[in-house]
Amino acid sequence: MNKPVVATASLAGCFGCHMSLLDIDERLVELIDLVEFNKSPIDDIKKFTKDVDIGLIEGGCCNTENVEVLKEFRKKCKTLISLGECAIMGGLPALRNDITVSECLAEAYLDGPTTVNEHRILPNDEELPIILNKVYPCHEVVKMDYFLPGCPPSADLIWEALVALITGEEKEIPYALIKYD
Repeated sequence: MNKPVVATASLAGCFGCHMSLLDIDERLVELIDLVEFNKSPIDDIKKFTKDVDIGLIEGGCCNTENVEVLKEFRKKCKTLISLGECAIMGGLPALRNDITVSECLAEAYLDGPTTVNEHRILPNDEELPIILNKVYPCHEVVKMDYFLPGCPPSADLIWEALVALITGEEKEIPYALIKYD
């Protein structure tokens, strides 16, 4: 029996959604029985080695590397899920959206209250990804199939959604798992 293949990525976010995935605790053993991971911190595979059934993306797109990773996931994944508020709406990183990139760089590298940069040099290396004019939620870059809200989504929500997708059983996710007071 071929197991469904799952891949995960963290873009402009805090890795909290991956921590929620790990917070499914002992159900991780059950999940590993149900799926194969490919290109995920869970198995430490850095590049896709095959096409994937389910891709979980946390974080939005704040630079060109994030966009490239997200587009690669869209090509490789049959189903792509925005995991958490950063992927769905830009989250906390999107707080910079009303500030120009030059102002952000100046605050971070030149004029910040704890910045020490005597030569006033901004990072400028061809290997660094280019910062975008704003943080984009994933669905503004590629088509996303599902959205799991929360900051981060609860472990139970992630578990219920993955099991429903893996088994193909239509499930009604309890409102309590997606409600935030």
